[in-house]
Amino acid sequence: MNPPSDAVPVPAVDSQANVPAAQPTRPLYWSVRREVWENRSIYIAPLAVAAVTLFGSLISVIVRAHNMRTLPAIEPASQLASVVRPFRVAPAPIMLATLVVGVFYALEALYSERRDRRILFWKSLPVSDLTIVLSKASIPLVVLPLIGFVLSVVAQFSLLVMATLVLPGSGVSAARLWAEVGFFQGIPVMLYGLTAHVLWFAPIYGWLLLVSAWARRTPVLWAVMPLLAIGALEKLAFGSSHFAALLVYRVTGAMTEAFAAEAQNGHVDRLAHLDPARFLTTPGLWIGLGAAAVFLAATVRLRRDREPI
Repeated sequence: MNPPSDAVPVPAVDSQANVPAAQPTRPLYWSVRREVWENRSIYIAPLAVAAVTLFGSLISVIVRAHNMRTLPAIEPASQLASVVRPFRVAPAPIMLATLVVGVFYALEALYSERRDRRILFWKSLPVSDLTIVLSKASIPLVVLPLIGFVLSVVAQFSLLVMATLVLPGSGVSAARLWAEVGFFQGIPVMLYGLTAHVLWFAPIYGWLLLVSAWARRTPVLWAVMPLLAIGALEKLAFGSSHFAALLVYRVTGAMTEAFAAEAQNGHVDRLAHLDPARFLTTPGLWIGLGAAAVFLAATVRLRRDREPI
């Protein structure tokens, strides 16, 4: 039977037309967020150090301002240098805190999940071992340095604002204070120095993650004792200390390689003090990055094969 002539034809419906495209799951991004959620010390410890540093630096500025009013015979240049000193050293304890947190985090990152048997749950999820290891490596190499950088900038800026309100009565103008501190010029200097140290310390964090994935007990001892044993064996067998010098160079070399020679014994506060060309052509940088890649690759393999403790 034919349909009526006035019937409206029904268009064919494409079953795929209104289906939204699948959204990317971004496993690395969520794995990093999980690490931050589970390890609150990542941001609580630097925040606490920043608060203490800001409070102590503010007290120091107030005391120095009082001394400038009561001891006017001090030369103006010496007075200003005395006041500016807390601003320049304020980022140091914050950065040191992020370094210490990064070291302890790397030592516990893979060891604790085996000790608590959480690794059985995480391995049941469709997330690769490579993604998990990279997310854990990103905490000391990316997340903590960014936290330290932001907190350092905020602490310096807050201290400058508060000092601007306190110092005018001591004869130091706000414009002169800001010019002497060089806040805006110091931001790229700080960011460059932070990046250089992160790249230089990459093999250290890679080694700590490798030990964390391998050790069954006390990973801090397994991270330190083999290095001490190699240094002692070299000293006893050959009377030299090349390995110890190599370790010292790995800890302190970022400062000597990334900055100009005239700035290494003083305060780095100008763009002229930076030497990125020398840093990027230093063999120690690329050898260290290669070693970090080897350590992380071995860590991925160990996490795939290791069982809960």
